Amino acid sequence: MHDLAGVTKTDQHRALGLSTLAFTVCFAVWTIFSIIGVKIKQDLGLSETQFGLLVATPVLTGSLSRIFLGVWTDQFGGRIMMPLQMLITAISVWLLASVHTYAVFLLAALGLGLAGGSFIIGIAYVSRWFPAEKQGTALGIFGAGNVGAAVTNFAAPFLVLAYGWQGTAKIYAVVLVAMAIIFYLFAKTDPVIEENRKTGRKPVSARQQLEPLKNIQVWRFATYYFFVFGGFVAFASFLPRYYVGAYGVSLAAAGIFAGLYSLPASVFRALGGWMSDVWGARSVMYLTFIVSLVVLFVMSYPQTTYIVQGIPNPDGTPHLIKFSFGIPLYLFVFLSVILGFVMSLGKAAVYKHIPVYYPHHVGAVGGLVGMIGGLGGFVLPIAFGVLLDLTQVWSTVFMLMFVLVGVSTIWMHVAIRRMERAKFPEIASETSLSDVPAGPVGKPAQ
Repeated sequence: MHDLAGVTKTDQHRALGLSTLAFTVCFAVWTIFSIIGVKIKQDLGLSETQFGLLVATPVLTGSLSRIFLGVWTDQFGGRIMMPLQMLITAISVWLLASVHTYAVFLLAALGLGLAGGSFIIGIAYVSRWFPAEKQGTALGIFGAGNVGAAVTNFAAPFLVLAYGWQGTAKIYAVVLVAMAIIFYLFAKTDPVIEENRKTGRKPVSARQQLEPLKNIQVWRFATYYFFVFGGFVAFASFLPRYYVGAYGVSLAAAGIFAGLYSLPASVFRALGGWMSDVWGARSVMYLTFIVSLVVLFVMSYPQTTYIVQGIPNPDGTPHLIKFSFGIPLYLFVFLSVILGFVMSLGKAAVYKHIPVYYPHHVGAVGGLVGMIGGLGGFVLPIAFGVLLDLTQVWSTVFMLMFVLVGVSTIWMHVAIRRMERAKFPEIASETSLSDVPAGPVGKPAQ
């Protein structure tokens, strides 16, 4: 780990506070299509697949950019990279207001998506201000900036009603520029960059930064993040459309219900970081996956009508009993809140692993994990749209997510068991005692 001598609590709070605020603003921008996309879909007459692609396109840029933004942040520092990223994104958001065709919307969405890269910049920057035993909590607090999705879900529908979606885009662009200026003026250069300047030491090369990516463990972490973060981004973008289509609510109500999912899926990330520090990230991941499996199983059940053939009537005609089963709106909203809560814990747990296992490669490893997770936010909305077009059944979306969580859970458990057996060979050779105590219980006294 790097030397934190001379770093005060004020320095830590300044770095964490500014980074969290900047990430919140960027995340609100990153998910703007979840609201204005519904209007654009209506104006252009888009199919479900086209809408899914539009919503997912910013996530593609935000995901792919994380790998090189992470490396550059390790080399040049977050104080430079965060404002630079926000200013470039603001230009794309402002230009979005003058677009009129679907193809150009996709191009503008690519530029807007750079806002998603703010995550890895903040992770690499914040982790350098805190010791290992406090990084889980610090990064969890920073990750709570995901609440920006809830800000968009709650506020953007009303901005659209008041100023139109074009005016909403311009407001977001102005806020981004203001935040970039504030961050640059008040943030401090992180301890590693400052030490490099004093000693004349050159930053580690990009090739050395990327060296750990050959480890399968890194890709396993990325798979976890594909669900807990990619799934979160996908649901934050998809749920407003789902509520409007499946339950027939207004766009404003759909935004509020989706915000009820996004809010716990964001703010409790800080709790997840603390839990990972205290109980271990592995335990938090098990909790996340098991609860998610249960919730997604219930959400996957489609609206169904049953016809049961009973005892024939006295006149010989069939006696048919008909009843329907489905998830009412209030229950679905409640389940989405639970799902968002455990996903927020899981997001923090994944990133607790990285500075512990790879303290000198946080940018590169975190960038790859973030990139794969972000790609989940790109791939999944498109998959949602394709599934809906093919099946015309709303709940197939949640069936897909159930399978994804199941695969991740099995892979994690198998990997953990293999590591335990490698570290404790006696476990592998023991076939009679499932819990492997010191030995069998002694013979009772005569």
